[in-house]
Amino acid sequence: MTSVGKLLEGSGFILAPGVYDALSARAARRAGFEALFVSGYSVAASLLGEPDVGLLTQTEVIDAARHICRVVDCPVIVDADTGYGGTLNVVRTVRELIQVGAKGCFLEDQVWPKRCGHMMGKKVVPMEEHVARLRAAVDARGSADFFIVARTDAREATDSLDEAIRRARAYKETGVDALFVEAPRSLDELRTISREVTPPFVANMLEGGVTPILEREELRQLGFKIAVFPLTGLFAAARAQTEVFAHLRASGTTRDVLDRLLTFHDFHQLVDLEGRLALDKRYRVG
Repeated sequence: MTSVGKLLEGSGFILAPGVYDALSARAARRAGFEALFVSGYSVAASLLGEPDVGLLTQTEVIDAARHICRVVDCPVIVDADTGYGGTLNVVRTVRELIQVGAKGCFLEDQVWPKRCGHMMGKKVVPMEEHVARLRAAVDARGSADFFIVARTDAREATDSLDEAIRRARAYKETGVDALFVEAPRSLDELRTISREVTPPFVANMLEGGVTPILEREELRQLGFKIAVFPLTGLFAAARAQTEVFAHLRASGTTRDVLDRLLTFHDFHQLVDLEGRLALDKRYRVG
C-alpha cells in the first residue's frame, strides 16, 4: 500500500473525502480516491446520531477505523480529535490506530470536550500542552508508517490567525509530518497560512463552514498539499435518505424514484458479493 508521504512526493496532492463506515469507504475507493479521511463529525452522526461535540470515545473511533481499513487498499487518515485525554491517552490512540491499519491521524489542540472546527465557542489548551501531546504521538509511532497532522483551532478559539500560526510553527518542531490551521475565514487568510506555515499543510473544505470552498488546483497553487472534504459524503447520504424516505412515506412506493437508488446489482458490486461467494466456494465441501 502506498504511504501518505509517498503520495505527497514532488508535486503530489491528496484529495481525501470524509468517510465514516465501511460502506462509505468502499464507495469512495470505488470512485478512485487514493486516500480517505475518517471524519469524527461523520462518525458521530452516523454511529450515534449526535453532533460533533465531543461525545465520541476513543474506542468508537478506533473501531470505526478498523472496519474502514479492512475493506480498502489505500491509506486511511483518522480524525483522532485531541487524542482523548493526556499524553498517555495519545500514545494509546496512536498505537491502536496503527494496529488496525490506519496510516495517519489528525490531533487537535482543543479543550475536551471538543467541537466541530467550524462551530463557535471553541477553546484551546495551552500551546505547551499540545506540544507534549504531539511529542508523545511522534514517539508512539516509532518506525511505523504513520502520518501525523498537528491541527490548531486557535483561529476560532482566540479570534487570531497570528496565534494559530504561532502554534502551528511550534507544533512543527515536535516532528509531526504536516500542519493544519483550522477555520481560516477568507482567501486572504488561506494565502497567509501558505506564506507563514511550513509545508506540507492541510485545507479543510467543509460545505457550509467558515472557510471558502476552493478547487483542487486553486489549493495546489496556494501551496496546500492535502485537502479533506470531511462532510461531503455524509451530507449527500443524509439528503438522499431524507428525500427518498419522505417520498416513500407520502406516496407509499419507490417505483417512481428508482433512478435515485443504486440497483440491487450495483450494490452487490459495491460490497463485493462475487468475491465473497468465490471465497465461500473455495472452502465449500461437496
